[in-house]
Amino acid sequence: MAGQALIAGATGLVGFELLRFLLEADYHRVVAPVRKKLPYQREKLIELRLQKTYEETLAEETGPFADAFCCLGTTIKTAGSRERFAQVDLNLPLEFARAAQRLGGRRFFIVTAMGADKNSSIFYNRTKGELEEELSKLNFQELHIFRPSLLLGQRQEFRLGERLAGSLLSELSLVFQGPLKKYKPIQARSVARAMLVAASRGSSTSPTIYRSDIIARMAEEASA
Repeated sequence: MAGQALIAGATGLVGFELLRFLLEADYHRVVAPVRKKLPYQREKLIELRLQKTYEETLAEETGPFADAFCCLGTTIKTAGSRERFAQVDLNLPLEFARAAQRLGGRRFFIVTAMGADKNSSIFYNRTKGELEEELSKLNFQELHIFRPSLLLGQRQEFRLGERLAGSLLSELSLVFQGPLKKYKPIQARSVARAMLVAASRGSSTSPTIYRSDIIARMAEEASA
């Protein structure tokens, strides 16, 4: 783990936590294309105002960027329609992945969701599954897919249903044992930490998929 890193979704729940970890890691340069200005600056942080496409935004970057991290995501309610949701959760991540690959990206790390399945009858899960399948076709040297359960943390936007579900499930934490452990809500910071752990370890298989309980264990071990 060295050189330059790319991150998409750096202002989001997981992305903002991950950005902090990346800036503390061995990368000498971290490039973050964003629509909203980041709340702080660092010497090795390169903040780019996101244009119409990632390809356009990154046109003047020379790379190589061995590692690219994608934390893009929304909800159908926030997006306003299935079409807009698919644009944010399917099309944009694929666009970012292709741009990263053209800039020398060998390893791609992405947050999808527990239940991602291209054959699912649930539109959200089906979209995440389609994303995973399309990414696997890009033949990155390493593809790391993180499938967290319900994410906990301080979002910039208020999601009442998610907040209530998180509170309820947290109260029932003792229920999530054994085979149910993968359904336990997880802190966004834990997902971000696990992504950095995966980057430091690498993988001999691709894609490598991390269930929510595995993500939580990786984060706990790293912070011990």
